[in-house]
Amino acid sequence: MTDTGKPNPIIVAVSGLSSNTGKTTLACELIRRLPGWEAIKLTRGHYRSCGKDPSGCCVSDLLSDEPLIRSGREANYETGKDTGHFWDAGAANVHWVIAGEEQVEEGIRSALSRVKSAGVIVEGNSFLDYIKADFAITCARAGENKMKSSARRTLARATALYLSTIDDSDRATAIESFENWRAGLTVHLDIDGVPIFTRHDISNLIGSIYETLSVFSVPSVVNV
Repeated sequence: MTDTGKPNPIIVAVSGLSSNTGKTTLACELIRRLPGWEAIKLTRGHYRSCGKDPSGCCVSDLLSDEPLIRSGREANYETGKDTGHFWDAGAANVHWVIAGEEQVEEGIRSALSRVKSAGVIVEGNSFLDYIKADFAITCARAGENKMKSSARRTLARATALYLSTIDDSDRATAIESFENWRAGLTVHLDIDGVPIFTRHDISNLIGSIYETLSVFSVPSVVNV
């Protein structure tokens, strides 16, 4: 139960080994197949330029003494942005958390307290240091990944590994490409016992989520 006395929503986390691993694309696919669920986008900012195109990602001007949570279509819908994609995918509500390095826990807990649906898709990495997801998906490219410093920690919490591709590779080819990359690493990346999914296995991934959570039957709830 939350501090307000209402049941906690089911939390499905979508994180990544690195940037550009298909997190938003997967989150949208899950939203389409989990009708009635909400979504949270976590953006962790710095009190300086991130070095990228300010119009594309920089949120330093939105940071303050407290995390900022923008909830609802009027507050966070923008065509082409992640929150806009979530709305277009059919999310019942979208919450955008903008937080500084030390504000992530407060921000994500505040956003979760606003969720009214049975479940929520949360896209982000750092919140997993403070919140335990009911089902955690780590996204990676089938080929080379420029791993974040938190990559191994994120993967250690994973319930499933999702491999994205930029071409039409089949499942076997995607897994082979990932394993070839992993074999060349100077550090060990442990995925023993973590089931692997690709875009060809989305229905199986949804089924795995429901099986793990032991909630409603898949056929009556999931859009396949």
